[in-house]
Amino acid sequence: MHAAVEWLVVLVCALGLALLLKAFLVEVFIIPSGSMEPTLMIDNRVVVYKLGYRLHDVNRGDVVVFDSPGQSPGIDDLIKRVVAVGGETFEIREGRVYIDGTRLEEPYLSDGESTLPKAAIPGCDNDADSLRCEVPEGKVLVLGDSREDSRDSRFFGPIDTDDIVGRAFMKIWPPSDIGGL
Repeated sequence: MHAAVEWLVVLVCALGLALLLKAFLVEVFIIPSGSMEPTLMIDNRVVVYKLGYRLHDVNRGDVVVFDSPGQSPGIDDLIKRVVAVGGETFEIREGRVYIDGTRLEEPYLSDGESTLPKAAIPGCDNDADSLRCEVPEGKVLVLGDSREDSRDSRFFGPIDTDDIVGRAFMKIWPPSDIGGL
């Protein structure tokens, strides 16, 4: 009987620790669509570090999970790449992304992939008719790596940094593709 109680305590503690880790430190997310291909494929699993942005700023190039801005009913979280941070000017010219007038190098895109504007980006600090976006402080602009298949900031505008769940830093599924992002 004594051993059974000890095992029960161990199991309860392990479950409690796992729940705390998931709530505050790391969580695994499944990639539901092709919007981040070729970096992340459908059904890949990624580990997301949730504590990081409480300790430092979001950086351009980070792959982040964030609360869905309500554009896709039934979808709670999205995963995209940060391409511009608060205070920067994002612009698309001839299928290429420019930040503050300098072309952004994007080695994660498929060869020949272009970034096309969809319309004026909502929520930007500029004219509503402009295809430029002056990203407001406290927000970031995100794009999918598969630009044609992604509903991203070109549709819903910059996202608030407080809506970021965390930074994806490692693929853990499939086993043949385990590694950092």
